[in-house]
Amino acid sequence: MDMESIYREYHDKLLSYIRYKVNNEEDAEDICSEVFIKVQKNLDRYEEQKASVARWIYVIAGNTIIDYYRSRKVSEEIPEDLPSESDLEDSALSRLTVNNLTAALKELSEEERLVIVLHYYEDMSLKDIERETGLSYGQVKIRHNNALKVLRKLL
Repeated sequence: MDMESIYREYHDKLLSYIRYKVNNEEDAEDICSEVFIKVQKNLDRYEEQKASVARWIYVIAGNTIIDYYRSRKVSEEIPEDLPSESDLEDSALSRLTVNNLTAALKELSEEERLVIVLHYYEDMSLKDIERETGLSYGQVKIRHNNALKVLRKLL
């Protein structure tokens, strides 16, 4: 498959997917362009027997979206009213101000912070985060639990 046909077939679908994940038109378009640049650069390394073209492109897109969130100052954009999964988490997080939360999030590793942001800010389930990041469900759950332990201790 050549780059032109890949672009024609996947551009609109991929842009819709990215818009849903990013929720910002300009950023979504930039990310989509970045994905196709990566596809073009790595087209000669694509192995058909390992994954379909669609799967390969969406893995690249998912990783690019993760890079996007990692590169942003996401901790400054966390809303005060973060949803939580249990009363304990809800009561602990609801007492926070944005500044306290920002400082606490800076104490997490990048991976832990990403899981927290995707789960609470982007309202993604841990299963969705598994699919987006390529981590196993167990790894996502461990990062989530570790991050909550650190946040509870700090807050």
